Amino acid sequence: MGHLELHNLQVQFGGLRAVDGLNLSLEQGELRCLLGPNGAGKSTTLDLICGKTAASGGSVIFGGIDVTHMAEYQRARHGIGRKFQVPSVFKDLSVIENLEVARSQHPGVLASLRVFRSRLSGRMDEVLTIVGLHDHLHVKAGNLSHGQTQWLEIAMLLMQDCKLILMDEPTAGMTVQETLKTADIFNSLRGSHTMLVVEHDMSFVRVIAEQVTVMDQGKLLAQGTVAEIERDPKVRQAYLGDEETADAAS
Repeated sequence: MGHLELHNLQVQFGGLRAVDGLNLSLEQGELRCLLGPNGAGKSTTLDLICGKTAASGGSVIFGGIDVTHMAEYQRARHGIGRKFQVPSVFKDLSVIENLEVARSQHPGVLASLRVFRSRLSGRMDEVLTIVGLHDHLHVKAGNLSHGQTQWLEIAMLLMQDCKLILMDEPTAGMTVQETLKTADIFNSLRGSHTMLVVEHDMSFVRVIAEQVTVMDQGKLLAQGTVAEIERDPKVRQAYLGDEETADAAS
């Protein structure tokens, strides 16, 4: 259900090939980190998978279905969920109301909230447990901490029954404690959800990633375990060199 394949995927903006013949395969339930220097094409790759950007060539196959030419909302119905760097939550609604909106089949917020008169459903209770927001059910999303807001958006994707979750720098701006909890959330979803995570924090990547894909200039540069890519001379030059310099200075 959650198997993802990218075949010779590419997109061109003017004269620039932001993604240039990318081939990538994720197994059902796999958590893969996508690394690379700025401008490598990582976020654009997520855009191509979720349908925010149309591919110039190649294909996106999810769960055995070719979704390359589907609209973004159609891909969402097939279980592809995208979490952006800026959380898209309803700030004036409570945590539980946000989850009701996410669960509802109807786009109207008021229609969705009319459903919220019953007890917590089994699925909602499960999702709240995963993200640790049980104690904030009736807190307005606008009053949550930065980390809690990120977790609420992940919970909303889970309520939408996303099989593939795409995340773009999910720990940016988080405290150390929030980052550790986010790692716990990701690890708890491993196996049941396929996840592709763009991230710059290598300490976070080391905690969550079994396999890492590194991009550079729109192409696949290297792939393997964290240890393997950290030893790869091409990767050290293109990306990890700056990270290691920073680590040595700290």
